[in-house]
Amino acid sequence: MCGLDGAMTENQLLSLLQAGSGGRISAFKPGQWEAIADVLAGGAPTLLVERTGWGKSLVYFSATLALRRQGAGPTLLVSPLLSLMRDQMRAAEGLGLRAATINSENEDQWSAVAAALAADRIDILLVSPEKLASEGFLGRYLASALKRIELFVVDEAHCISDWGHDFRPDYQRIRRLLADRLPAGVAVLATTATANDRVVADVQAQLGEATRVIRGPLARDTLCLQTIRLPSRAHRYAWLAEHLAELPGSGIVYALTRRDAEALADWLKGQGLAVEAYHAKLEGKDTRRQLEQALRDNRLKALVATTALGMGFDKPDLGFVVHFQAPQSVVHYYQQVGRAGRALDRAYGILLSGDEDDGINAHFIEDAFPEERHIREVLDFVEDSEIGLNLEDVLDVFDWPEGRIERILKLLTVGDAPPVVAEAGLWRPTLSPYCPDTAGMARLAGLRQGEWGRMRDYLTTRRCLMSFLTGELDDPAAEQPCGRCANCLGRPLLNPRPDRRLVRAAAAVVAGQKLGWQRAKRPAPPLWWVALKAVFGKG
Repeated sequence: MCGLDGAMTENQLLSLLQAGSGGRISAFKPGQWEAIADVLAGGAPTLLVERTGWGKSLVYFSATLALRRQGAGPTLLVSPLLSLMRDQMRAAEGLGLRAATINSENEDQWSAVAAALAADRIDILLVSPEKLASEGFLGRYLASALKRIELFVVDEAHCISDWGHDFRPDYQRIRRLLADRLPAGVAVLATTATANDRVVADVQAQLGEATRVIRGPLARDTLCLQTIRLPSRAHRYAWLAEHLAELPGSGIVYALTRRDAEALADWLKGQGLAVEAYHAKLEGKDTRRQLEQALRDNRLKALVATTALGMGFDKPDLGFVVHFQAPQSVVHYYQQVGRAGRALDRAYGILLSGDEDDGINAHFIEDAFPEERHIREVLDFVEDSEIGLNLEDVLDVFDWPEGRIERILKLLTVGDAPPVVAEAGLWRPTLSPYCPDTAGMARLAGLRQGEWGRMRDYLTTRRCLMSFLTGELDDPAAEQPCGRCANCLGRPLLNPRPDRRLVRAAAAVVAGQKLGWQRAKRPAPPLWWVALKAVFGKG
């Protein structure tokens, strides 16, 4: 469907990009035009694996521009995060493309966007994987428009992987969407910076074994890396209060939990630093957007953020990324630290680690791969309902973390004949039996444990830190030392020892804090209570 007669040349496309961008884009980086030409040629899907900051988005925006100028249909872009969508919208419009999005924050605009798409007034539509996974949503808003899609793009394609560091069950439905909803021969492009050989194989299994893979070197030549072991939270609080102002420009401090992000931000603000907490549960519809803009405008020294500020957040002059705790995997870390230094000669990636890291990551693995008995208890509760249940109904019965319950519900909707479907904000049972892949779940949990083990190895390695990261992503050029990290230099980039007076002050603050991931867990309710709850409701 996509292969074009009289295909556009590189110079012709660059002329369009120059005009659309007001002269900002006058040349492609090495490899970009080859990737664009591969997409425009059509045929088998393409998986593009390039480092953060390389310009993967320019590939699909350019391909969209070329296709639209030659009378082809629009592009559908699957994008996993609201912050990423906002950046992609700005970038597309900055190239002269008519972009629109359908997401959880603009429900009042869905009908208007669908009408504009049907009238061919949209060049590229951005949709979350959760929306594409809903048959009810597709039928109501996108059924006819999907037949005209010329290019289908899956951004952050590592999320497709059933074992990958950012597995999201809704991405697993992409194969079904390609088979059932999109026109035959539609051009398919998947992009990521974090796909090792295993993830590549998983993506190929979803998109098709004939998927072409384009891979470039992943090392970032502007990042200066250092790891610092500070076992107590008070020592890390003190280190950040002492050193954050020394770091160049503005940046991100990553924490593993919402509670940690809020508590750390409060401490740093108390030390006179211009920071704010950022996570997925912030109150106010525009709060996250406003905080992102404040960081872009350098009105904040840092956002103390969870991974809600992650994939795709675009601030080319971000001067540093500091981790308050070690993330779940080396691949997670590469993705997050890659936010820094895209348009700078020098930026810092500092990874702090402490005693609680093992416990938090064990908690995350438990939530990612819940026990089968927990899955069956939730399924029994949903099946006992006649009109469906919302998330609050389920949370009201099971005293488990919200993330675990959401993951269980999503796992129950994966597959060609799932036992549960999500429709209009409700989880409804189907007539399909639940067929758990117990062995598969155990395998994936083991892989996650292995990922955490490699993260711990990164914390103590003496080899080049950048080559360690890229080696975990199976980069053929990974053995080349960077010459900039603390290990290559043989000395710390920043003093690893915090001021003792700050440590004492921080210890008094930390002593009164409660850690959300350590909360006591009550046992699941007995099934007789689940049945009564389903019959009589919350009263």
